[in-house]
Amino acid sequence: MRVLLDTCTFLWVCAGAPELSATARELFQDPANDVYLSAVSAWEIAVKHALGRLPLPEPPQHLVPAMREAHGVQPLPLSEDAALLLASLPPVHRDPFDRMLVCQAIADGLTILTPDDAIVRYPVRTAW
Repeated sequence: MRVLLDTCTFLWVCAGAPELSATARELFQDPANDVYLSAVSAWEIAVKHALGRLPLPEPPQHLVPAMREAHGVQPLPLSEDAALLLASLPPVHRDPFDRMLVCQAIADGLTILTPDDAIVRYPVRTAW
């Protein structure tokens, strides 16, 4: 399975947080799965940190790549094809970062690992 981590899922994985469901933890840890973190999530983390809404132990430009590598998560760039899918998405979710993650999952055939109830309303594979 090819898995795309929602931003909160990535942060919970890195922190060993209890919010991570047993299913999510299992899918993340399964060596048969390819796990990705989107550039969109890196952008979201950087924006929220800069606004003071996401405290981090070190700057995101150091923390995100270090945590991604430490947990065996591959980077996923945002492609033009994925970005252009945005125009075809219904306005179910107001968060632009989450809408782009949905577009990437659709474009690249990924399953989003997310607890977000709004994301599951899109025609995209999710797990939690």
